[in-house]
Amino acid sequence: MPAALRTAGDGRGLMKKKVIAGLALSALLVWLSIRGIEFRGVIDGFRTIRCGYVLLAVAAMLLMQLLRSIRWGFILRPIGKVDQLSLFSVTSVGFLAIIAIPARLGELARPYLIAKKSRIPMSSALGTIFVERVLDGLTVLIMAVLALFFTPLPPWLVRSSILFLLVMLGLAAVMIFMIVRREATLRILAPLIGRLPMRYAGAVNRLIDHFIEGFRIVVDPALLFFATLLSIVIWLVDVVAIYLLFLAFDLHLPVAAAFVLMIILIIGIAIPTAPGFIGNWHYFCILGLGLFGIPKTDALTFAIIYHALSIGIVILLGLIFLPFNRFSVSDLRRQTGS
Repeated sequence: MPAALRTAGDGRGLMKKKVIAGLALSALLVWLSIRGIEFRGVIDGFRTIRCGYVLLAVAAMLLMQLLRSIRWGFILRPIGKVDQLSLFSVTSVGFLAIIAIPARLGELARPYLIAKKSRIPMSSALGTIFVERVLDGLTVLIMAVLALFFTPLPPWLVRSSILFLLVMLGLAAVMIFMIVRREATLRILAPLIGRLPMRYAGAVNRLIDHFIEGFRIVVDPALLFFATLLSIVIWLVDVVAIYLLFLAFDLHLPVAAAFVLMIILIIGIAIPTAPGFIGNWHYFCILGLGLFGIPKTDALTFAIIYHALSIGIVILLGLIFLPFNRFSVSDLRRQTGS
């Protein structure tokens, strides 16, 4: 069998294993979420929701999506300017892809689509997504540290937050080194690239160079400041949305509880499971609310509505803009060679 076909087959086999593992984990977390639940209590909880607060929470979630697209524009600006409508359109479809396509392959949708709409290379756009993830990680983890001053956190969450913070700081340091010392980075990677066949080595070298180009915002203090400020606002809006849902369910919890729930959910949905974060969203939401004495039945009711609203908004926006941003899973697979 030719090496290229064998590699492609191995890639598809690995993806199938990841999908199966994700589905199995989702099923386990769904079972853990509903175990011991009185479903009549869940139904009764739906009937007591105050819709006015739900509508305000939905508005906050929509604002988050808009702010994400604006921030991405700042991160992209050093390598190419993209109009705001295109940014919001691609962001909406990209987030739909993330929740709909298993094995995190959907993460490639935004770079792929923005490359089609501009002169920005896909690998450079992928570098900007890396910047975005590091900004999000650092922002949320700094919020976790601040939350310690207002509410005690369980030891496992403190340890997890510290570990993630160290990882994010390490990634930020690597990112800064790669853009500031680009030639040195390419020299360090040269022995690895040199092991590839000659016809591939040049292309890989260019891809890495373009990927590093996506980090250029880190050497632009003004743009980095605005992107960081937007990151803070985005996650504060998320806290507001969660707190509004507390009010919708008449949960008498402090604002700090919304911070803690947000942090726990971010950790939970980082685990690769079934599309749409089914299972992990609900389990970790129940876990977070349980820290504040909310009964499991009430917590599951909250988790179902919060998940439905969050995913529903992503699906709605994605479907609205999907006709203008066509792509297929096979398109994304070709980008990874899988």
